[in-house]
Amino acid sequence: MRLTIPYGKDDKQFLNLPEENFAGKIYPKDVEVGDERAELRRALDRPVAGPSLEKFLEGGKDIVFIVNDGTRPTPTCKVLDALAERMDLTNARYLIATGDHRAPTEGEYRFIFGKHLEKLRPNIHSHSSRNDPCVFLGTSKNGTEMLVNEMAVNADRLVIITSVEPHYFAGYTGGRKSFLPGVAARKTIEQNHKLAMKQEAQALVLEGNPVHEDMMDALKVVKDKPIFAIQIVLDRHQNIYKVEAGDLHESFAHAVKWANEVFSVKIKEKAEIVVSIAPYPMDVDLYQSQKALDNGKWALKEGGTIIMVSKCREGIGHDTFLQQLSLSEDPRKVLENLAKEYKLGYHKAAKMAEIAVWADVWAVTDLDPELLKKANIRPFATVQEAVDAALAKNKDAKVLINMDGSITVPRVG
Repeated sequence: MRLTIPYGKDDKQFLNLPEENFAGKIYPKDVEVGDERAELRRALDRPVAGPSLEKFLEGGKDIVFIVNDGTRPTPTCKVLDALAERMDLTNARYLIATGDHRAPTEGEYRFIFGKHLEKLRPNIHSHSSRNDPCVFLGTSKNGTEMLVNEMAVNADRLVIITSVEPHYFAGYTGGRKSFLPGVAARKTIEQNHKLAMKQEAQALVLEGNPVHEDMMDALKVVKDKPIFAIQIVLDRHQNIYKVEAGDLHESFAHAVKWANEVFSVKIKEKAEIVVSIAPYPMDVDLYQSQKALDNGKWALKEGGTIIMVSKCREGIGHDTFLQQLSLSEDPRKVLENLAKEYKLGYHKAAKMAEIAVWADVWAVTDLDPELLKKANIRPFATVQEAVDAALAKNKDAKVLINMDGSITVPRVG
């Protein structure tokens, strides 16, 4: 059989696979999607808790929207289209929640703001975790010092536009993540992400997840800040499935239930070979693409081979994690080294090394093969070459393809 594998924004690769080795393809689940604008209007007209958007904005003199950066699939421009029917968008400022990522490219600005970009451009600021003035708001019970961009702190009205899907250590994106790490200082992000080294920090898990609990605890220091959240769940084609608005935590809870309907996918059994794809725009770099590895592992048998497919359009990303992976050929030694101290990015290395302890980690990317080899990742130029090599080790192996590995979490059941 011949399978088409997405690679980058518009490119494709092809995989010829014997029928007897094919375990199936998984995607986010198909759900019924209605009129997107009607769904947005419904959420804005009937918030899950709190006042309507119009009532919320009344009297606001410094309105700030926090929006996701261009590496997320959030359809911010569609939300702005709906909001433009209710307000003058130029009366607000727009803070892009980059966390510790780089600022958006021009193409990403256009993806985020759509037709509204030019008129809103003077009002847009991309958060810089290293350089922006931040205000200290207190300390969480885990010791995370809550330093948040002063633009968000000083606003008298905050509107958050975000999307909710699984996240490999925070449980889910959305909600509280718009603050931490979205518009937090690098020091705050580093302290919070250190908790990702713990086994309890994993996809689809909130209760007992130390990263999520730290975010929630840290948010208590801004409990009196007027916040209106617009939280979106997309379908597998990145159309709007559901929207909830109003109270930050109530709308997040609703969105999590809908996200599970789409992104938590049952499989009959684990496979010896898993191909997990980081599709555009999640293929921006290796740092982001790692999520496809972490989600794919849930479908992989012990001793198997996981093959990450990602163009890695902009290279490695934060290279701190790659340096750590390159310190030893033994992933157990890498984990020992990581346990000695923490720097931002080490959690990526830890999650990858944890997989390498019990499975082979391979990758199909545009990266320098030597860089990957040093990090104990076997590089391949094509999916075909990688799968052929894996089948050469085990001709009877079953191959499962996770077509949207960055957000699809397979579960046996």
